[in-house]
Amino acid sequence: MITFQKIFEPITIKSLTLPNRLVVSAMRSNMVNDDSTVNEKFIRYHEEKAKGGWGLIITENCLISPEAGVSKKLPGLYDDAQIEGLKALTDRIHAVGGKIAAQIYHAGRAGNSAATGKPLVAPSAIRDHTQKEIPKALTTTEIETLTEQFGQAALRAKRAGFDAIEIHGASGYLLSQFVSPYSNKRTDAYGGTTQGRTKFSVDVVKRVRELVGEDYPIFYRLCVNEYVEGGLGIDEAKVVARILEAAGVDVMHCTQGIFVTNEYTTPPYGITKGSLISNAAAVKQVLKIPVIGVGGRVNDPDMAETILLSNQVDMVTMARASLADPYLPTKAKQGHTEDILQCIGCVQGCLGPRTDGIRCLVNPFTGRETEFDFTPSQTPKNILVAGGGISGCEFAIAAARKGHRVTIVEKSDELGGQWRIASVPKGKAEFANLITWQKTQLAKLNVTIRLQTELDKSLLQTEAPDLLVVAIGSHLFIPPITGLNEYGVSAHDVLLGNCETGNRVAIIGGGLVGAETAEFLASQGKEVTIIEMTPAIAKEAAANPRKLLLRSLEACHVTLYTNAKVSEVRREAVVFEKDGTYQELTNLDTIVIATGSRPNELDSAILEDFSKQVVLLGDAKSAKNGLQNLQEAVEAAYAIS
Repeated sequence: MITFQKIFEPITIKSLTLPNRLVVSAMRSNMVNDDSTVNEKFIRYHEEKAKGGWGLIITENCLISPEAGVSKKLPGLYDDAQIEGLKALTDRIHAVGGKIAAQIYHAGRAGNSAATGKPLVAPSAIRDHTQKEIPKALTTTEIETLTEQFGQAALRAKRAGFDAIEIHGASGYLLSQFVSPYSNKRTDAYGGTTQGRTKFSVDVVKRVRELVGEDYPIFYRLCVNEYVEGGLGIDEAKVVARILEAAGVDVMHCTQGIFVTNEYTTPPYGITKGSLISNAAAVKQVLKIPVIGVGGRVNDPDMAETILLSNQVDMVTMARASLADPYLPTKAKQGHTEDILQCIGCVQGCLGPRTDGIRCLVNPFTGRETEFDFTPSQTPKNILVAGGGISGCEFAIAAARKGHRVTIVEKSDELGGQWRIASVPKGKAEFANLITWQKTQLAKLNVTIRLQTELDKSLLQTEAPDLLVVAIGSHLFIPPITGLNEYGVSAHDVLLGNCETGNRVAIIGGGLVGAETAEFLASQGKEVTIIEMTPAIAKEAAANPRKLLLRSLEACHVTLYTNAKVSEVRREAVVFEKDGTYQELTNLDTIVIATGSRPNELDSAILEDFSKQVVLLGDAKSAKNGLQNLQEAVEAAYAIS
């Protein structure tokens, strides 16, 4: 086992000493009030990370003015009235030994005029490719006003008790837009050369320094590689970093990607973990100040330790790792790495709808820190869970932690259910980490597990549980297409290696399962065609993984037919209708069925004499994604009376 020394080595920046090198960077949580003041929910979310032992927590992007953001639900530092709530936040963080910095920003052309009621602004009147609105080019006077607003926001942060300030000059937001030749086409003092495009950021740094004093730490979040043609690349970013260091920045926080290349800003599975740390390492070579590296899915302490030992950076950002497990540092320090819940890069929760707060698939409690009562039950129950997929296991873990006695019966020879299949496609091996973690917790909580055991009437009578949980999953839906049931094989069997496919493969169904199966087979050199009846491929997938998946399908030369309806399947052929004409794929070796799932139903006879409570969970209740299934599981466990 790796011993951790470097990640737990303190580091001092000006007046601030951090206890370790693990950093939680800013992530929009959507938890604050509509007037940009903070509330108990927002405080508890950050407090949990502080209790977990992170070296530094950086708040999500705090507004420097009411019209600065992408949403109303962002914390504000533009009004003295906002200081009191933020002081309550910093007091709570400090009370449990944590350190916290405030990030300040303006979204510029990446903002949301519908939310703010103000037109978008930018260095130049050029629309961001992800937006519909052409922004207004800022005047010199307006830039000077914004510079002062950045400074005043930083001063309010200091008055609110934050340990440091971070100026957001990355992710395609306003300061980043000025620095980048991709978005800045100005010909005045704020454009043209690298020095000119960096002038706004330099002015902001200098004004912040004037207001907060020499000993107060100033961090700068810099995009060092935009991954877009005509944008800021690593070589020019080194120059920008040196200019900002000379202006007075104390720590350079190096990230990558802008809105149009967000797969590098928030890398999903499919981006090799830790593969982006070389960007920050290149910048560190030219600076004297400490560098924080955003490595791209650094999700475990072993990788963080190795990155630091290789002297690539001085601190490591592990933002989404903190969503998956806010107690990761403490668990690592205590030698309990097997208990760490690792981020799997699904981005279903952290980049999902976030209508009532940020979420995490593998950790259903993230963003809901105020909602559950963890006090052990005063009336423990005997609970029988039918089904050992991730929903059944998650319910069992939550219920056992509440003190209930839980038994899982699973008809197959291992736990995990269809999540085992989800971990097979390209780039998704880490999905299996969730199953491994669940097995570890079930063992530690003394949950009884009976494999190759199917729920029947006799078993239910013998166990006589106080509560029965039915989490028996779902099955492949086979539509009534002539020949499909006879000649087709399931995508699940293909992914699990239960059948050989040959070289020429047609996949009926272009949802996420069908598309990932196509990528899986095409990456083996097979000739693959997808036939999908809707206009889009993998439309239910999260945006960033979908972008990478579609890119991969194109690179693997997968043929796509959308708006196409299969009418007949033969032994080696598929007939389908598209645009009013019938077409036929022939000489096929395998026809794969990926047409969705339907809930499994429990034989009603099993429950004939059972009078106690029955809870339906997971895909057995309704076919849905992993995030929704695990949220449902813990809600059910904590609702037990």
